[in-house]
Amino acid sequence: MTDTATVRVLLADDEHLIRGALAALLSLEDDIDVVAQAASGPEAVAMASAHRPDIAVLDLQMPGLDGIEVATELRRILPDCRTMIVTGHGRPGYLKRALEVGVRGFLPKTVSAADLAGIIRTVRAGGRYVDPELAADAISAGETPLTPRETDVLELAADGTSIAEIATRAALSQGTVRNYLSSAAGKLGAENRHAAVRIAREHGWI
Repeated sequence: MTDTATVRVLLADDEHLIRGALAALLSLEDDIDVVAQAASGPEAVAMASAHRPDIAVLDLQMPGLDGIEVATELRRILPDCRTMIVTGHGRPGYLKRALEVGVRGFLPKTVSAADLAGIIRTVRAGGRYVDPELAADAISAGETPLTPRETDVLELAADGTSIAEIATRAALSQGTVRNYLSSAAGKLGAENRHAAVRIAREHGWI
């Protein structure tokens, strides 16, 4: 018989070293069982369907589907699975969308394993946790006009990366990347993607 006090956790992060280390540390907790791991958005959905975790801890930026898209899908197919997003960015569009789709935790990648374990327990018990600094960053940045995917693609373009490389890294077609960049530039009133990057940075949106 399964111990009902044990929290079954799925970890999804495309950085294998981080994911593996976190899984090892969480497994030291008596009441947490890492039942599955995933390296991409689609794999996270598949693993969640197969293992039916209580909590899915999702990296915000993953190949295929981002963490919020995975959370949206899990809400549909596994409504009892609570979701948490781990990120290095407190961008307002992401935090707002995460809360809208029912994400129960939004925390930085700098969180310690011990703190993460505590937040997992809080979320399992029906609570919610939003890191205060990420929330403050998101609020001070104001409302972004960009969709999360436009933000992702614009951020990838920030260092002068080619369309082909952006497409590879974002798991999108080159045409889709061009469309996202064009849409982002239009929303920001920028004449090109370089100006769009500058404007988005000034507002704290990337």
